[in-house]
Amino acid sequence: MQRSVLLIALSVSLSFGAGAQSIKTPPPSTPQFVRQDFGLSNIELSYSRPGIKGRTIFGDLVPYDKVWRTGANNATTLTFGDDVIIGDTKVPAGKYGLLTIPGQNEWTFIITRQLDVTNSAAYKQDQDVVRVKAQPHDMPFSLETFTILFSDVTSSSCNLTLCWDKTAVAIPIKTDIDSKVMKQIDNVMNKDGRPYFAAALYYLDNGKDLNKAVEWFDKAIAQDPTAYYAVYQKARAQAKLGKKQDAIATAKKSIELSKQANNPDYVALNEKLIASLQ
Repeated sequence: MQRSVLLIALSVSLSFGAGAQSIKTPPPSTPQFVRQDFGLSNIELSYSRPGIKGRTIFGDLVPYDKVWRTGANNATTLTFGDDVIIGDTKVPAGKYGLLTIPGQNEWTFIITRQLDVTNSAAYKQDQDVVRVKAQPHDMPFSLETFTILFSDVTSSSCNLTLCWDKTAVAIPIKTDIDSKVMKQIDNVMNKDGRPYFAAALYYLDNGKDLNKAVEWFDKAIAQDPTAYYAVYQKARAQAKLGKKQDAIATAKKSIELSKQANNPDYVALNEKLIASLQ
């Protein structure tokens, strides 16, 4: 009898134990992975997102003037697909740790070679790649969940922005794409199948030789006379050159082609361009 009771108790105990092992609950600080296209490559961000949960954050949960892992759980990391510039320092493509030192009036962002810093005791300053100072700003609302994002993204710059509670702080990241794109243009323009439209559009949008842009738009249009979008961009280039009447005539041609292609968006763009020139 005692042996039977013991076996039953053991069976129940094992059943509860197996059940406990199978329980899955959400993490208290959810991880997030962000991939931002940037320049000619991308930036990848991996971090965890703690919540306020009724606590006092900066100056308490996150002490001032001490190294912070900048998140929760695992170390926060950034992976740059291409070389970038942070502060005045060129940071080679690769994977790095992101740390910060929050302050009441000034923060320090640290890009480090260490990829495993989850507490300040593990931090080694000799592994710093760059340190950048930043000014925190008060937000007009409270953000419950710690958030890192890429803001004000352009072809060659963006801001790495941290937001939590009522505080936001950011640092700029830059990349040199102009020299790389210009090298590509110089290379491909000496080969068959030249990408006239892409090269001309880059010249137009990045302050290059507008006359050369018009020349290349003409060649792109010769490759495809129905390319209403190329005709529109040529009109933009002519407008920037101060050739208003030429630009208006070209825009009208683009309107005609856009209607044939059943593209009302480009009809509207051309009409807006013409109105700005009259």
